[in-house]
Amino acid sequence: MKLILSSCLVLCSFSAFAADAIDIGSRRELFVDDLLIEKLSGKAERLLHHPQIQEIALEHDLPWEGSGSGYHSVFKDGDKYRMYYKSWQLTVTAPGKVNTGEHPLFTCYAESDDGIHWRKPELGLHDFKGSKANNIVIPHGKMGKVNPDGGHPAIFKDENPAAPADAKYKAIVRSNSPKGLLALKSPDGLRWSPMADAPVITDGAFDSQNLAFWDAHSGQYRAYWRYFTSGTTDEKNWKPSGDRAIRTATSKDFIHWENQQDLSYVDSPSEQLYTNQVKPYHRAPHLLLGFPTRYTERGWSDSMRALPEREHREWRSKASDRYGMAITEGLFMSSRDGVKFKRYNDAFLPPGIERPGTWNYGHQYIAWHPVETKSALEGAPNELSLYATESYWTGKSSALRRYTLRLDGFVSIRAPMSGGELTTKAITFTGKALTLNFASSAAGGIQVEMQDAAGKPIPGFTLAEAQPVFGDSINRTVTWKSGGDVSSLAGKTVKLRFVLNDADLYSIKFE
Repeated sequence: MKLILSSCLVLCSFSAFAADAIDIGSRRELFVDDLLIEKLSGKAERLLHHPQIQEIALEHDLPWEGSGSGYHSVFKDGDKYRMYYKSWQLTVTAPGKVNTGEHPLFTCYAESDDGIHWRKPELGLHDFKGSKANNIVIPHGKMGKVNPDGGHPAIFKDENPAAPADAKYKAIVRSNSPKGLLALKSPDGLRWSPMADAPVITDGAFDSQNLAFWDAHSGQYRAYWRYFTSGTTDEKNWKPSGDRAIRTATSKDFIHWENQQDLSYVDSPSEQLYTNQVKPYHRAPHLLLGFPTRYTERGWSDSMRALPEREHREWRSKASDRYGMAITEGLFMSSRDGVKFKRYNDAFLPPGIERPGTWNYGHQYIAWHPVETKSALEGAPNELSLYATESYWTGKSSALRRYTLRLDGFVSIRAPMSGGELTTKAITFTGKALTLNFASSAAGGIQVEMQDAAGKPIPGFTLAEAQPVFGDSINRTVTWKSGGDVSSLAGKTVKLRFVLNDADLYSIKFE
């Protein structure tokens, strides 16, 4: 009887609360939201990290480009990296004259072998002032029965296995008229044609980089576009009504869109958000990561006048006060359902050290989306490259600067040397080993304990048996005195307890 009771207690300790356990299988999990976190104790906290500044990746200095170039789409396509962007010249002169009509708005194309060094191929597809020696892929003017605005593009490679050969690349672009978003397709990413004879989404403001993509995790297309919380955009006088917000919808065929909803946020105030930059994260595609642009008007003050390029700022302000006193920066947010987002209120990519071309309207618009590139450090693992605009509205060109971040390095669970702990909610998993993306000091580290659903340490995987994990790695296997094989616990309900000292934990994965 005692043996039966004892066996029942062991079995129940694993199966208790199993119905509430989160099944993470063998997918990578980042700590960008609260889903897995049951408790942070000691001095453990969630920490938002910031990309590190690198070189200028691309200058938009060709005659058909200019100081208003931006709205970049970046993705890896086989052995090649592709980039698409609007080309536009904004000329501001004293005493506040703004000329936006030096040439039409186009969508242009660049490519790279490494995501670091970019080139603009002469494609010979479209005319600019009598020559086709340019990199224009979506021109100004009619395309079949539609009238696309080449200055508001978002382009992606469609990973939907059902996508036909002539639509392996797709784009959402704003319609010049009638108002709305157009769906375009391409067999090669260079030659484009409309998928419908009219806009496929018509309810919105659209004066931003609106986008759509294939979400393999949910098996549907998702769209995100510019919306105002009340009223509409008076585009002629640039006077929006309500807050600049984001709306989403889903589709099975990229043409018919349904389930329209406005994005909601966890513990974030209402803010003016320009772009959204939402897309699945390639290392954890069940997570939708966004990099919206926050727009803020600080007003005229001594600090505003002390920012770079004061004279040019004052010229712009005479045309419209917000042109001179508005400042933009990049934010970070994440979602699991595509509608409710955890948005971090601190800036993810702030304007940074003051220098020409920075701290202005149009600065730090993050390209859609981060891509994986090689590290400049010999032998180091790959990293993420992000790209953001600067030198907007000044001179005859704008620039795209590259930034880097460790893989999964958006947010970590961080504790100082004095220590802190993370305990996860009850989970189930598949796999034989627990791996960490982490960093510690030479004296710090992480120890991991596996517990049953009731929080009781599991023999063989207790904290006393845990081997300290120290170093700086994107994929380190956790071990105990008996080794690192956790397959005996696969499929059972467990909790993970992480004890950190001067260390950051970025992600976990069972393999």
